[in-house]
Amino acid sequence: MTWSIPRITTGAERHLLESTLDRNRAELINTVRGMSEAEARRRLVASPTTPIGLLKHAAVAERIWFQHVLAGVPKSECDGGTTSGDASFIVDDHETVADVIVEFERVSERSRVIAAAFGLDDTTTHPDLGEVSLRFIYLLLAEDFARHAGHGDILREQIKHAPTPDISEQP
Repeated sequence: MTWSIPRITTGAERHLLESTLDRNRAELINTVRGMSEAEARRRLVASPTTPIGLLKHAAVAERIWFQHVLAGVPKSECDGGTTSGDASFIVDDHETVADVIVEFERVSERSRVIAAAFGLDDTTTHPDLGEVSLRFIYLLLAEDFARHAGHGDILREQIKHAPTPDISEQP
């Protein structure tokens, strides 16, 4: 994988935050784009992390932070999974790479629509962290998605160039 060059480097703070988050969303998608279904589901670490699982996890994070925390939508009424932790990495057998990409793009678009109704300094209450602002949510998810895109890059490199046994196949 090659690092994409940032296209937006100046402007208002909100514009920079949104473009950075969008760039990291795209980088995360790029870690699975073009992978076969088997490659995307290949597990090379002890955790349930897989390339496709990273994208599924990011969709869960989008729902929790934008739909549930920022917009106040009950978790049961969000448009998909909202269970964090290891469960957020699980991809159903019937879901394809293309399906998970579309899901993530759809939930990201909904996040953009929700965020548009708030100012950077508007706050809401997170059940564990207390008061959080939209600015904090942008920064947190940009950092989280950048880290996971890095994980995805490493997994992709291992899968494509240095085949190792799938950890789930080991005794």
